[in-house]
This record gives sequence, C-alpha cells and structure tokens, in this order.
Amino acid sequence: MMKIIESPREGMQGFSRLIPTEEKIGYINHLLRVGFDTVETGSIVSPKAIPQMADSLETLQKLDFTGNHSNIMALAVNRRGAEIISDLEMATHISYPFSFSPAFMKMNLNSTVEQSLETVKYIVNLCELSGKTAVIYISMAFGNPYGDEWSIELLTDWTGKLFQAGARIIPLSNVSIEIDASLISKVYSTLIPMYPDVEFGLHLHTTNEGWFEKVDAAWNAGCRRFDSVINGWGGCPMAGKEALGNLKTENLLEFAEIKRINVNIAQTAFWEACNMASRVFYKYRDAMHCVSLEQ
Repeated sequence: MMKIIESPREGMQGFSRLIPTEEKIGYINHLLRVGFDTVETGSIVSPKAIPQMADSLETLQKLDFTGNHSNIMALAVNRRGAEIISDLEMATHISYPFSFSPAFMKMNLNSTVEQSLETVKYIVNLCELSGKTAVIYISMAFGNPYGDEWSIELLTDWTGKLFQAGARIIPLSNVSIEIDASLISKVYSTLIPMYPDVEFGLHLHTTNEGWFEKVDAAWNAGCRRFDSVINGWGGCPMAGKEALGNLKTENLLEFAEIKRINVNIAQTAFWEACNMASRVFYKYRDAMHCVSLEQ
C-alpha cells in the first residue's frame, strides 16, 4: 500500500500572481474526492512572505468535507501557527519544516537549528494534547548546497533527536538540489532499519527526467509515503535557490500502476482534478519568488 500526500499548498505557494480564494476552494474540494491519504491544504505563514497562503485559514474553513476520507494537513512555521491549526477541528495533521542546515533554517524560518528542535518538541506535544498528528519534515535531508556540513551520520543523528522529541512521521526532502537514485537508496536503507517505528516519507523535488528511478529506489528501500503535486507545480520559494518542481502525482500513479501497488485512488475524480488544475491554475503560474517564511 502506498500513501500519497497531495499538496496544493506546495503547488501554489510560489505563484507570483494571486489565485482567488474561491478557485482554491473549488480545486481542493475536487482533491478531497480523489481518495489521497492526505491533502495539505495550506500554511500559516507571514502574508508578506507568501501572499498566496494568506487565505489558508479561510480556505480550510470553507472546504466541503462531505464524504471526505483524506487526512487534512496544514503547515506551521512557528508555535503560534501550530496553535492556530490545533484549534481547527477539520485539521488532522500539522506539518513543520525542520532542517539541520543552519543556513536553510536562517533563510527559511529565521531560526537556529537548536531553536527549531525546541519548536518540534512543542508541536509534537501540542498535537498529543489536541488529538492531531505531527509530521516533521527534514529539509535538505540529502545534501546541502549552502556549504553546511552534511553526511549520512549527521542525518541519522538528527533523525534520532527528532525521534526522541516524539516525531513518528518524518518525510525527507531535497528541496533545491538534484539527487540520484543511489543516494536515495542509501538514505532509506540506513534510516528505516535504524528507526522501525518511524514512518519515513519522500518529498521529492525533481525535474521530469529520472523520476522513476528515484521513486523506485525509495520504494525498494521500504519507503511507503510519497508527497506529490498534480502537474509537478511549485517548489520551495524560501530556499534561496532556484526552485525545482515537485514529483508529479501523475508520475507517481504511473509508477504504482507499473508496480501493481494499491493506492485506493478514484481515477475519474483524479482526472477531473487534473483537468481543473490545468484549466484554472495554469493562467496564474508565473516566475517563482524566493523569500523567507518569517519576513
């Protein structure tokens, strides 16, 4: 069984032209009919930094959850944002972008790595108290373009610290650097046996070439949780680097079909969502901007 986490938040956050709230709501309502394990609807961030996400709270509160079976996730970049999400009955998961790269944390959250670890502990505890589930991402999990130290040993060490903090869902992301299948295989083959109680995921930023080998490497190493975006739109707008697109949901479903993996996706609803994405959002896509979430 493969878990697919569809992220319209990731897809839309870097658009330079504002997408009307009602169009976002209509699109995400389509996604809720598909049967994804999780739909990440938005983020609680500074509207000056990410204008596209300024209406995330309004969007989430106006969604139609009739017949929905997907988990509903929203991203927080600080304690206050997590508190806001924890008060929302419809939200089931709170995600947070941790990294052990000092440069990325400064650029992304205006935080140190140590401060961010304390925020992870706070969010995990908050989720336990509010009945939510914490999803703690490790950004720059496969290398570092800023000159910060990176190694498999550092990755395993910081994964252990997140585990001690209570994190049990830890997706790994490359954000803005291309990675190859051999590195993906090595990372998951190391971490999954070491932390069997953790659900590791892959949040892959990639071009449309070589995606199959990368997904295959993660799957063969035991990863069963994959983030994706219809059309592969988006990318991290706060990495301070040229944004890579996201793994296409269409490609991920092609992989599942080839490998005969169960994904529990309603195909008709999925292609309706794809058509709506192309029809409605393509007109808003423009040059991506690179900013800090905490501006």
